[in-house]
Amino acid sequence: MRVLDLFSGIGGFSLGLEAAGMTTVAFCERDPYGTKILNKHWPDVPVHSDVRQLDGTKYAGSIDVVCGGFPCQPFSVAGKQRGKEDDRHLWPEMLRVIRESKPRWVIGENVSGFVRMALDDVSLDLENEGYTVRTFVLPACAADARHRRDRVFIVAHATDKGLQGREISCNTEGEGTHANKQFTGFGYASGRQEWPSEPAVCRMAHGVPNRVDRIKALGNAVVPQLIQIIGELVLAADKEMNHEH
Repeated sequence: MRVLDLFSGIGGFSLGLEAAGMTTVAFCERDPYGTKILNKHWPDVPVHSDVRQLDGTKYAGSIDVVCGGFPCQPFSVAGKQRGKEDDRHLWPEMLRVIRESKPRWVIGENVSGFVRMALDDVSLDLENEGYTVRTFVLPACAADARHRRDRVFIVAHATDKGLQGREISCNTEGEGTHANKQFTGFGYASGRQEWPSEPAVCRMAHGVPNRVDRIKALGNAVVPQLIQIIGELVLAADKEMNHEH
């Protein structure tokens, strides 16, 4: 399945989805540091700089998934929680790209405060565009990370072959997918179910800002291990809907 990755950051969504078996065809990221990371690890994949100028019609018929962790600042407890009044509220732009590109699947992500402030509106927007919507709150520790980090995930499918209220499950080829699976990538080794030791986080070195861009980027990023799980479930559900074996 082919992916258009919006609000790409350092590529956490694509890292997880590609580990699941998908392919990213384009990114959209305006942060210079994030763009450098994307260009380094995906040198052949174009990076659009501004979602507000991205013409989704160019990808109509050539992608299967639009994904994105649209900006969380309007909903985060670390901010003023101004919601739709915040000029960083860019869900309407993501919705426009979805409307123009017409993917079969949409995968979105945001902070837990989004549930109270905007989840119903976003779900209704997608339903009005012809998608069946499911939402989940998943913590990073569901993939054995050593912190909680609750995040809201929105998974939607075009209703021409809609989910019809069914649970998304993955039991293809006798191998179930679940949050405690052993990953062969992302620092996991066969037979281990714990994360490798994390380096100390230090914002200053000898009084000079140190690794600030990297720390900010990691703080904004999704957990690729969770995205891989979601990607595998989406692939399995898509395969089932198309009666493939």
